[in-house]
Amino acid sequence: MADKKTENKRTPKQLQGTVVSTGMQNTIVVRVEQKYAHPFYGKIIKTHKKYLAHCEDDKVVNGDTVIIEEGKPVSARKTFYFVSKVETRGN
Repeated sequence: MADKKTENKRTPKQLQGTVVSTGMQNTIVVRVEQKYAHPFYGKIIKTHKKYLAHCEDDKVVNGDTVIIEEGKPVSARKTFYFVSKVETRGN
């Protein structure tokens, strides 16, 4: 019998959203909007949620569209990391 541990490495969750606040040090607040169909009625419902993300890049401003990725927790509420900027404000 072989005692091999098979690691199930899952891909981290990536979300795309709009930067709402950059006022904190090394932290941005990203608003992620999601749409889903109601299970019974089928109506499209739009919801949003705000995530705190660790960002050491100073070039991110309010209104930018960014991609954040889930990772090791930095603090109690901050478990996402800034990955890349998709679109700048004004474009």
